[in-house]
Amino acid sequence: MTDLSVRKHIYTVSELTGRIKGLLEENFPFVWICGEISNLRIPASRHCYFTLKDEKAQISGVMFKGQTRNLKFEIEDGLSINGLGRIGVYEPRGSYQVIFEYLEPRGVGALQVAFEQLKARLAAQGLFDAEHKRPIPFLPEKIAVITSASGAVVFDIIDIVSRRFPGVKLCVIPVRVQGRGAEEEIVSAIDIVNGSNDVDCAVLARGGGSLEDFHAFNSEMVADAVFNCKVPIISAIGHETDFSISDFVADLRAPTPSAAAELAVPVRVDLENKVTRLSLALQKSFERRIETRRHNLTGLSKRLAHPARRIEDMRLKLDDYETRLHRLTGWYLKTWKERLSWQAQRLFSNTPLTRIDRLRTKALRYNENMEYAMKSFISTQRMNVKELDGRLYELDPKKILQRGYSITRTMPGAEVVRNARSLEPGQRLETVLADGSFISRVESVKKDDIERIKKDGR
Repeated sequence: MTDLSVRKHIYTVSELTGRIKGLLEENFPFVWICGEISNLRIPASRHCYFTLKDEKAQISGVMFKGQTRNLKFEIEDGLSINGLGRIGVYEPRGSYQVIFEYLEPRGVGALQVAFEQLKARLAAQGLFDAEHKRPIPFLPEKIAVITSASGAVVFDIIDIVSRRFPGVKLCVIPVRVQGRGAEEEIVSAIDIVNGSNDVDCAVLARGGGSLEDFHAFNSEMVADAVFNCKVPIISAIGHETDFSISDFVADLRAPTPSAAAELAVPVRVDLENKVTRLSLALQKSFERRIETRRHNLTGLSKRLAHPARRIEDMRLKLDDYETRLHRLTGWYLKTWKERLSWQAQRLFSNTPLTRIDRLRTKALRYNENMEYAMKSFISTQRMNVKELDGRLYELDPKKILQRGYSITRTMPGAEVVRNARSLEPGQRLETVLADGSFISRVESVKKDDIERIKKDGR
């Protein structure tokens, strides 16, 4: 046990990680590696952190901001790349990663990827929309040509414009069409066109070349300048099969610079011939119209009567109208006179005095009727009163008392005695007769006296 403990070497974590880092960095100083990018992260430092993977494995990757500036395309998830980098170990976490110095799209060139990415982004922003396209002037007085001063393009454009329409002014603004500083010179040239008040349209042109040669025309800086230009721009970059970002942004794309010159100006001889044809057609049209009007005038003049005869006819018609007017006026006067007489009669029959007499007669009749009705009513009521007085006289209690009846009441209390059973011996009573009354005292009470009185009465 003592010998083993002497022979074995125990590494610390830092030592073992350092040994692994040394081995990896010494044996893999730079490596080419391919894979698909995923889990892309770009923090505020602008360094790119991602995972590079294939079907069976994955490895962390990083590309620092200084190297990403040189890329011709944008790193994005799902992009397959080939990359050159060195393997490094991040000791605090004990993980290794590939630090990339160069990246290129796998199977597609970097410039092509950058072209497609910029095209998609600008299309999403609406820079290619047809609503932003302005029409090219039919006959511009001055054309600005933005191209290289040493190429054949400028001479072709000058030659074609001079042949098609001599007299059109050309303003050549020389710029670099490729290489360092080309983008800035093209943007400056477009700014010059914007500052000019006499330029009607501009031609942005260059000859054929590769995608690398068209890089200046595929930049976002040039695309924004073309889009914001106040003057309509014709873009003619490369040959017919070549396309650039400026072609999509410009108001009109020409397949070649020569075609751009042909689209910018019409052929003067063709315009002169067309004007001649239109003039002849207009002259013939006017001649036909004048002949037609002359024929119509002749027909109308034949139909026109002699003025003296026309005046005589109008005089006869005027006399006829006058006679009819007098007759119609007399009829209207007679009709209104009869209507006025009828209205006067109605008004006379309805004068206030006549109406007052009728109302006075009606009032007297109503007064007599009312007096007669009152007398009848009073007589009827007097008879009713007499009848009621007789009936009341018959019902007078004194009349009953005069027939021999009396009313006996208790004292005190003055309650009428109706039943002998309610009396008691010694009780004082008041008896009311037809003439006067007397007071008595009950000696005894006999309950069958009524039956006896009825028998005695029979």
